[in-house]
Amino acid sequence: MSTPTTTEQDNLQSRLPDPIQLFPEMASIAGAMSKVIRNGAIPETTIGLVQLRAGQIVGSTYHTVRQTGLLRKAGETEERITAVASWQDAPYFTDAERVALELVEAVLTPNPFGERVPDELFAKASAHYDDKTLWTLTLAMSQICFFIPVALIGKPIPGRAIGKNYSK
Repeated sequence: MSTPTTTEQDNLQSRLPDPIQLFPEMASIAGAMSKVIRNGAIPETTIGLVQLRAGQIVGSTYHTVRQTGLLRKAGETEERITAVASWQDAPYFTDAERVALELVEAVLTPNPFGERVPDELFAKASAHYDDKTLWTLTLAMSQICFFIPVALIGKPIPGRAIGKNYSK
């Protein structure tokens, strides 16, 4: 499989128009969600790592490219960014980050044998995060989950700035 050329990337089309054109209220919802999760309770990089892993799990090129770019801008190393896909055995993450990545995997991966987030995993998370930080982490997952259908169905163009990532 070859990498698309610049011309091919320039010709990418979204399936749907920018939803803000149809639902201007979404801008304030998105802004409010960002404000809530960027409350300083947990590091921005933890939020980015969790949201990158969510994009990887659901197979969203848009979210994977977006979160990777945001992490790079925040100064994250290439090793940490690329190791998110194999975080379980990668030496680059703190115990708190590992629990956060484990939580997002549990939330987004069906478990045919029981709860997705069993009490043991919640206890592990509670050892690293207090109520506010655990809620912040939970809401960071909620935020990316809110936008996953937008990316998978509407197919905004990866790598383009918000507001310029729709072709219609």
